[in-house]
Amino acid sequence: MLIAGFPAGAWGTNCYVVAPAAGEECVIIDPGHQAAQGVEETLKKHRLKPVAVVLTHGHIDHVASVVPVCGAHDVPAWIHPADRYMMSDPEKALGRSIGMPLMGELTVGEPDDVHELTDGAALKLAGMDFSVAHAPGHTKGSVTFRTPETSEIPSVFFSGDLLFAGSIGRTDLPGGDMDEMLASLTRVVLPLDNSTVVLSGHGPQTTIGQERATNPYLRQVASGLGSEQAPRRGM
Repeated sequence: MLIAGFPAGAWGTNCYVVAPAAGEECVIIDPGHQAAQGVEETLKKHRLKPVAVVLTHGHIDHVASVVPVCGAHDVPAWIHPADRYMMSDPEKALGRSIGMPLMGELTVGEPDDVHELTDGAALKLAGMDFSVAHAPGHTKGSVTFRTPETSEIPSVFFSGDLLFAGSIGRTDLPGGDMDEMLASLTRVVLPLDNSTVVLSGHGPQTTIGQERATNPYLRQVASGLGSEQAPRRGM
C-alpha cells in the first residue's frame, strides 16, 4: 500500500493520499486548507488517479479544498451527515468567525457529488477496503477509517481528530462533547491491536500500542474513569 501524507495550510492538517501502489487509483483523505497543490503534486509524483475524497469530519481545516479537488477530478466526497452542513457554513461549525482574510482563500460549499457515511460501513474504493466507525466527540459527525491487517502490513487507522500522538481532539467547539469523546475512544480505539498504525489529523504517526501505554486519555478510559477525571487538553 502507498500512503503519502503532508501537513497543509494554516492549521497544519494532515492530508493523505492512499493507493494500492504507484500508478493506480487512489483515495484522498481530508484535503484541507491549501491542500489542493500538495494533492496535485502527490498525484503527479506517484502517477495516481483519484476515485473519491473521504472526510473524517467537517471542520474547515479538513474540508477547505474539497470543492476544487473533487471538481478537478470529477470524483465524489464522502462525509457523515451530521457534519455535512459544515462544508457550506464553516463559521457556524466553529462558533466564531475564522477571519475574512482566510475566508477569502476558501471555496466554501459542497462538491457536485456527496455521499453520506454511516457507522460500520464497508467502503471499497480504488481496490482497497476501508471500515468506517462513527466516533463523535470532536464533532457530531466525526468518523475514522481503517484498513484491514494483512500478513505483510499492519492495519492503518486514519483517526482524524479523534486520536493524536499523546492527546485527543478538542471538545470545546460546537458539537464537541467530552463524554462522547471518551465513549468513542472506548468503543472505537481500545479494541484495536497494538500494532495498528495511527495516522491522525494533526501531528506525527503513532501506534495503538504506543498510545495505549502513554496517552493519558486512553489510559483513563482503559481504567474505566469518566469525563470528570479527564485531563483538560486536546487540539
